[in-house]
Amino acid sequence: MSNNVLRSLWAEPRAPHPPRRVWRDWVLIGLLLPTAILEGVLREDVHWRPVAIAVAVGSILALLWRRTHPLAVSAAVFGVAIVSSLISLVGDLPVIGLNTMIAVILLPYALLRWGSGREIGIGLGIFLVALLTGSAADYTGLLNAFLGGVVLFFPASLGHAVRYWATSRTRELDKMRLQERAQLARELHDTVAHHVSAIAIRAQAGRVVAAIDPSAAVDALSVIEAEASRTLAEMRVMVGNLREDETAALAPQQGVADLERLARSVGDQPRVELELSGDLADLQPAVGAAVYRIAQEAITNAVRHARHVTRIDVRVAGEDRSVRLTVRDDGDAGATVKNPSGYGLVGMTERAALLGGSFEAGPGSDRGWTVEAVLPRSGAAR
Repeated sequence: MSNNVLRSLWAEPRAPHPPRRVWRDWVLIGLLLPTAILEGVLREDVHWRPVAIAVAVGSILALLWRRTHPLAVSAAVFGVAIVSSLISLVGDLPVIGLNTMIAVILLPYALLRWGSGREIGIGLGIFLVALLTGSAADYTGLLNAFLGGVVLFFPASLGHAVRYWATSRTRELDKMRLQERAQLARELHDTVAHHVSAIAIRAQAGRVVAAIDPSAAVDALSVIEAEASRTLAEMRVMVGNLREDETAALAPQQGVADLERLARSVGDQPRVELELSGDLADLQPAVGAAVYRIAQEAITNAVRHARHVTRIDVRVAGEDRSVRLTVRDDGDAGATVKNPSGYGLVGMTERAALLGGSFEAGPGSDRGWTVEAVLPRSGAAR
């Protein structure tokens, strides 16, 4: 069991999408470089001054690549520290180093935040060797050696904690996206299955009355029946694993026509005002279902999270090539959602994107929260 865990940790890939360099990196380098140079020039107790300054400058510049090449940078910087400590031990020479070099504790954080399992294992070994050789070369007591280990490895544990949190959140977001895709697939399946079933039934009835018609009509109806039945069977096999043992819905999917009932179900507090305008008669079933689901989620968020909300306005406008849904509440500004990147918003964004549309949500111009989705009438995929 333990061997499997170790192999799994060793084989863990790098964390995805490490930022190359951000503005904070340049601010950090801009502060550290002059500080290191001034310390190396002005401090009187610096040994091997040119070497100490060169090592400090090189180590600080290497921080720019700590996320994209965490093991290489860690090995280079701490390798120099190990060699320096060994030279001090063997030659009984003073330790080389500037106080500014404390910035290298960013490397253990970066390694455990962005490195692969293999890189983390090798890097931790390098850190441990650097700690032991450094403590031996400049030994000032067991307590100081222990505190040096805490200073070195605490950023590593912090990097691991941040990585775990980011990975967990990514998995939750992926789970929400998959659930939304499964829901959309079920709705599409049920809608199409309803129509294909009707085609199959009409084809079967056509065969019954086709006895008085030419044989070509019978053959055509047979083809219609076979193709409809085959299509229905293939769709059931393809989407069946998404259902998790639930049965197909016999009633049509909810759509724009069901928004009135949705508004009434909320009650009087807050009051939901629904306005339908434009041509909404020929929407694809998937588009109508998406409008309903997004409106439902937006209303639910407003009811649960908005403070002092008295009214929720739901507007659905049919345009030439799209349908626009807008949901606004009059709650306190910025108080509608507790987490702007919450899973409900992720689901609504995913549903709109799957149909080739757009989705936006944010604080209103005056009060409350505004949700707006624009979906193509045809429900075309991206």
